Amino acid sequence: MRSTFSKEITRIAQANDSVVLLTGDHGYALFDEFRKHCPNQYINAGIAEQNMIGVAAGLAKAGFRPFVYGLSAFVPIRVLEQIKIDLAHDSLPVVLIGDGAGLVYSHLGTSHQAIEDIAATRALANLQVYSPADRYELTHCLDLSIKSQTTVYLRFGKADRGDVHDRPIDAHLGDLLKVREGAGPLVILATGSMTRTAIDIADQEFSDAEVWSAPCIKPINELTIIAIARRASCIVCLEEHSIHAGFGSVVAELVAQHAPTRVLRIGIEDRFSETCGSYEYLLQEHGLDTFSIRKRIADFVQVSL
Repeated sequence: MRSTFSKEITRIAQANDSVVLLTGDHGYALFDEFRKHCPNQYINAGIAEQNMIGVAAGLAKAGFRPFVYGLSAFVPIRVLEQIKIDLAHDSLPVVLIGDGAGLVYSHLGTSHQAIEDIAATRALANLQVYSPADRYELTHCLDLSIKSQTTVYLRFGKADRGDVHDRPIDAHLGDLLKVREGAGPLVILATGSMTRTAIDIADQEFSDAEVWSAPCIKPINELTIIAIARRASCIVCLEEHSIHAGFGSVVAELVAQHAPTRVLRIGIEDRFSETCGSYEYLLQEHGLDTFSIRKRIADFVQVSL
């Protein structure tokens, strides 16, 4: 997905010379093509992320379209106050790119693992939150972001989990995308890296399950979620993020208002990683591996039907 981001941000900048890419001394080879084709639209702001947000705010007020790139642990987490006051308060059209969302920087420990970025950003007014699942959704989200009239946070994981779609996406802002047909009582809603996992689990274990992807978390098509909740017997939400105030919470809040449907939120529980290791190892530690998720869904379905 990172290579797609590199290609697409270069395409966007070549088509629009008001686009400026800022990075906090991250990216390196990722932006070789961008610097080659758009050298005057690239700023390495150094390891000074808070200042970088202020620079982006100034550029936006001067008529530019800044894209601010960093690791999710730093953009948005380290600079949340600056995002709130400098950008979102005035609805400035700045796109914040959080790479490495979730657990993908597993070997670098808690300081580099962004498991609370959705929770932190969805609470800010005038801020949209995108969470693409594959390269097609990433392109879709980038195209939405350049059209947005307010601040955008776009998160994606470093580790590619495989494509969810087989063609470019034509959808509106906030739409959920059905990625697997199903006629059973179970519906799985997923976002980001967990979408591919949701499809695989449904294929292996829950053949009648319907699976949807949510590339946009805020705004989100509430009517689609409400309609799903009113016809499904149980809903499972999957995300590589804390279960508190993340995507599952978005769904649970809507379902609580509009439908008496049971919702299981599967994500990272209320704790930090206890060990370091590979990405797959950390997924297993937090119960986000295929085996653990499959068991939790099976137990949930059993008591819900």
